[in-house]
Amino acid sequence: MNNIDTMAVNAIRILSADGVQKANSGHPGLPLGAASMAYELWARHMKHNPADPKWPNRDRFILSAGHGSMLLYSLLHLFGYGLTKEDLAQFRQDGSLTPGHPEYRHTVGVETTTGPLGAGMATAVGMAMAEAHLASVFNKEGYPVVDHYTFVLCGDGCMMEGISSEAMSLAGTLGLGKLIVLYDSNKITIEGDTGIAFTEDVRKRFEAYGFQTLVVEDGNNLEEIGAAIEAAKADLSRPSMITVKTRIGYGSPREGMASAHGEPLGEENVKALREKLGWPIETAFEVPKEVYDHYNTLAKEGARAEEEWNKLFKDYCDKYPEMKKLWDQYHDETAAQHLLNDEEFWTYDDKADATRNISGKIINRLKDYLPNLIGGSADLAPSTKTLMKDEGSFARGDFGGRNLHFGVRELAMAGIGNGLTLHGGLKPYVSTFFVFSDYMKPMMRLAALMQIPVTYVLTHDSIGVGEDGPTHQPIEQMAMLRATPNFTVYRPADATECLAAWYYAVTSTRTPTALVLTRQNLPQLKGSSKEALKGAYIISDSRKETPDAIIIATGSEVQLGLGAQEELLKQGIDVRVVSMPSMDVFEKQPEEYKEKILPKNVRARVAVEAMSPFGWERYVGLDGAVVAMEGFGASAPAKILFEKFGFTVDNVVKAVKKVINRA
Repeated sequence: MNNIDTMAVNAIRILSADGVQKANSGHPGLPLGAASMAYELWARHMKHNPADPKWPNRDRFILSAGHGSMLLYSLLHLFGYGLTKEDLAQFRQDGSLTPGHPEYRHTVGVETTTGPLGAGMATAVGMAMAEAHLASVFNKEGYPVVDHYTFVLCGDGCMMEGISSEAMSLAGTLGLGKLIVLYDSNKITIEGDTGIAFTEDVRKRFEAYGFQTLVVEDGNNLEEIGAAIEAAKADLSRPSMITVKTRIGYGSPREGMASAHGEPLGEENVKALREKLGWPIETAFEVPKEVYDHYNTLAKEGARAEEEWNKLFKDYCDKYPEMKKLWDQYHDETAAQHLLNDEEFWTYDDKADATRNISGKIINRLKDYLPNLIGGSADLAPSTKTLMKDEGSFARGDFGGRNLHFGVRELAMAGIGNGLTLHGGLKPYVSTFFVFSDYMKPMMRLAALMQIPVTYVLTHDSIGVGEDGPTHQPIEQMAMLRATPNFTVYRPADATECLAAWYYAVTSTRTPTALVLTRQNLPQLKGSSKEALKGAYIISDSRKETPDAIIIATGSEVQLGLGAQEELLKQGIDVRVVSMPSMDVFEKQPEEYKEKILPKNVRARVAVEAMSPFGWERYVGLDGAVVAMEGFGASAPAKILFEKFGFTVDNVVKAVKKVINRA
């Protein structure tokens, strides 16, 4: 390592240690140990241009071990992505650009939000899949306009998490040759040596997945690290995993100790770090000019790489104008908005059908409108109806297929969906049974936090699953997803509402959407309309201006509300029926609209939903009631279960009469 390289690596270490110490909070161990591999990668092997962080053909870098965020912030600062010394000094402080874990959309240069260990590894697989698919669509001989790598830096904790096993198993199966995993192997976790809980041979595990595996014995040897990265890049037949053996907290008095992981080094230890590394400046966050000049030179090399690509892309567009048009369509977030007034899109078969089946027909309609629609399920496409006809399968040796097969890997599937979306150019959906959203929740939460529009097709809702029994009958999952900020849930009642739900999903640009669909057939309802796009609407109004009561229902229970309305009218009780396919969307409507649908002076209200009642109190108030599930379901035909648990017209009628007397 020459002197300027040594200084450049140590600049990362010093800035990271200073940031954590200034905040008196954070994780200095990883940045100190992994600085050399990160520098070598960013400086000599990764295509990126700080002047254009969104360059489409850049290599992607993911810090899966997101607790080591000061490593990434230091790199972004030194390479000139816009983070200032003042930003570094505000590490972990309110309103700063340097939060405790990297956050997408918040800090320029951060490709994805990380922190939950292993999440970044699944996201990286999604990005690599996106690159492979887009390359198969757009590249022409002599014009590799989509040609980049996905690098993910992970630690021992990431390797322990189940999501990494799920994701890496799929990556190996698919042969994603442009995915490269850098494993910061320091054998230390918060509780001490990894030997207390993690003794497997990780390299053999990755070999079994189908990876090329490489080992760097000295995590500070730039030449050795560089050679391994180039060997990984050269093997395009399979993904690669490079084990880089490092020392946590390198250079500090806490080197190799568990205490280096997640707590500040202390003023004296930071001072000792400076002395050990021969750092010439005592002032915090100060870096010699020659080091900045060196990083500036490296950044210019990245700018030249983009200039070359821009010339290539211009020639490509001139030669293949039809591909330029397709490229623009793939990268247009608003491409689906024209469907709102497309009569053909909104047509449907006027017959009873399961909303999962209706959704499947819509997917096969959308695929022709949206060539960048891509998706699949966790081994359930025949049940969730998510297969696109005549579009082929994304598989080893053929990345052009639009049907994705995730295997029985729900958690990784959701993380991969995030990566597919974050990469850009694709509009993905992922699918499983609604009850298994439990497996997906952490990655769905990250999608909401990152404001990315992943679509989740979640079928077999409620006790309508029937004979499979309570293990497969979702009860509390709806409340869980509704409780997630910036997350939209749609539970449509018929074909019209299904179309509205899908329209909302494919036109969303900042919000993930879950479509919760039935296994059992539902009738096409009189009165259903595009107003479902407002989250709730009057599907059947009372005869008089002020109704005696309001029934609010979703999905399969809307027909119960309509049946109860008819029966109540025979008894002289005039009620309004509101279909509320999406609480989340309804809450975004103007107060005037919400008052029109649910006037405050009508306090007699009954909500009907064959799931947990949690959350409905917002709409039924103190005087209202909820016909819902108070426990788990049972194994029996759906019709019997609905009767057993009170989802009948008679029971809804009784509930309405009771609240009218109480109101």
